[in-house]
Amino acid sequence: MNRRAKRSTRSTKLNRRAEKSLTMAGEVLEVLREYLRPAMSRAKEFNSRSLAPITSVLSPLGFVLLGTAVLLWILGASFGWQEALLGAFMASLLLVASVGFILGRSEFSVELDLHRTRVAVGDRAVGALQVQNKASRSSAPAMMELPVGHGAAQFRIPRLDSQEIHEDLFTIPTQRRQVLDVGPVRSVRQDPFAILRRQVKWTDSYELFIHPRTTALAGSSAGFIRDLEGMPTSDLSNSDVSFHALREYQSGDDRRHIHWKSSARTGELMVRQFEETRRSHLALSLSTNLEEYSQQHAEEDFELAVSVAASIGQQAVAEQRKLAILTQQGPVRTESGRMMMDGLTRIEAAASLRENLVDVVRHTADTVPGASVIFFLTGTGTSAKALREAWMHVPSGVRAIAIRCESGTEPTRSSIGELTVLSLGKLDELGLMLRKAVA
Repeated sequence: MNRRAKRSTRSTKLNRRAEKSLTMAGEVLEVLREYLRPAMSRAKEFNSRSLAPITSVLSPLGFVLLGTAVLLWILGASFGWQEALLGAFMASLLLVASVGFILGRSEFSVELDLHRTRVAVGDRAVGALQVQNKASRSSAPAMMELPVGHGAAQFRIPRLDSQEIHEDLFTIPTQRRQVLDVGPVRSVRQDPFAILRRQVKWTDSYELFIHPRTTALAGSSAGFIRDLEGMPTSDLSNSDVSFHALREYQSGDDRRHIHWKSSARTGELMVRQFEETRRSHLALSLSTNLEEYSQQHAEEDFELAVSVAASIGQQAVAEQRKLAILTQQGPVRTESGRMMMDGLTRIEAAASLRENLVDVVRHTADTVPGASVIFFLTGTGTSAKALREAWMHVPSGVRAIAIRCESGTEPTRSSIGELTVLSLGKLDELGLMLRKAVA
C-alpha cells in the first residue's frame, strides 16, 4: 500500500508540474503574441503599401526573371563569377526597361451594357463597350479586357481626343446552358515581353444567364395539365365548392348547408353534400446523377431532361398552377418563371452521387404532399426496377409520369403498373408525347 501510495503521489506531482508547465507556456505565448502584434500589423501594412503594388504587376514570367536576377547577383558576388554578374545585370536591365511600359495614368469613363442578361441557348447575347476620354488631353492607345466566364475578350482602344467616345459591339456565344460572369472591364498595360502587367478595373461584373432551351406546350398540348388531373375525385366532403348531391341531415352537420326547399318538399331536413376539389400542383423530380443517363451521351441527355423540366414548368406558370421542382441538390425556387429558369440554369450534373432518382422522388413526395401530378425526369440509365421502386413512394391517387431522355431515340410510351413511362429523343416531341400520355 505504501509503494502504491508513493507512486500515486509521484504521478499526481508530475501531473501538476506538467499542467503548470503548460500554463506557463501558454502565458509566454500570449505575451509574445501581444508583443509581436504591433510588429505584425506594421508588416501587413508595409506589404499592402509597398509590396502588393509590386507583386500585383509581376507576371509569372516576371517572377521567374526577378528570382533569376537575385540568384545570379548572389552567385556572382559570392564566387566572383563574371558570367553570373553579367546575366544578373541583363535581367535587372530588362526588368527596369519593362517599368516604362506600365507607367502612366488614364482618365476614362467606361460603360458596359448587356442588351439582355437572360437569354436562351442559341439566342444572341449582344453587348456594348463604351469608352470616353475624360482627360483634357488626348489619350494614348489602350487595351481593354472583358472577362467572360473562364476566357477574356480584348478590345483595342485607339487614341482618343478629349471627351471623344469609342464604342465596340460584341457577341457572347450561347451554345450551352450556364451562368457566365461578364466583367469587370479592365484596362491593361504591359511590356512587349509580358514581364510586367498592370490592370485597372473600370466597371462592375454582371451575371449572364443562358437559360435551357424550351418548347411551347400550346396548341395540340394546351391544357395538358388539366387533362392529367383526370376525373374529379370521388372523395365526398361536407364543405367545399363542388356540389354533389343531397342527403338526410345528421347530427353535427353544418346548418348553413341545409337545403330548405328540398326539406319542405320531403318533410325531412336535407343537407348539401360536396365533392372534394384539388388544385393542380405539379411536382418535378429531376435526377442530376449522370450515372442514370446513357453512358455515351450522358451530359447531352441531362441537358434534354433540364429542357423538359423548363418546358413543363413554363406551361405550369403560364396556367398559374402550383409548381415544385426538386433535385439531388435541393429544391428549385419556382415563385416566378424567371426564378425557375434561373434556378434550372444553375443546376449542374455530377457522377457517382449517393442519391438517385428513387431518393429524389421519395423526398418530393414528402416535401409536396398535395401534389396531383409527379414527373420523373431521368435517363435510360434508370432501370425499370428503379422506376417501379420510385413509383412506390408516390401517394395513392397521384398521377405519375416518368420521362426517360435519350438524344436521338424514337419516342415511345409504355407502362409499369400505373406509372406511365415516356421515352423522349427530341425536345420538340414533348408536346405530342404528353398528349399521348393522357389519351
